[in-house]
Amino acid sequence: MCTNIVYEWLKTLQLPQYAESFVDNGYDDLEVCKQIGDPDLDAIGVAVPHHRRRIHEAVRRLKEADEKAAGLYFTLEPQP
Repeated sequence: MCTNIVYEWLKTLQLPQYAESFVDNGYDDLEVCKQIGDPDLDAIGVAVPHHRRRIHEAVRRLKEADEKAAGLYFTLEPQP
């Protein structure tokens, strides 16, 4: 079984059975996974409605985390 960030993410969703299909279809990074829609889930083979909802909810949380982090920045300049 592949061990990568997508596998770990799916494992936290209790859906690790889809990890190989995700990677085989090019979803090997969470940045790419943020773009998943219903046609993508069809191609990956996620047919169970409950599983689809769980993935859509997790994608929404990933996007929200990005929005929160977008306001953060770091500087190497010393602050006065």
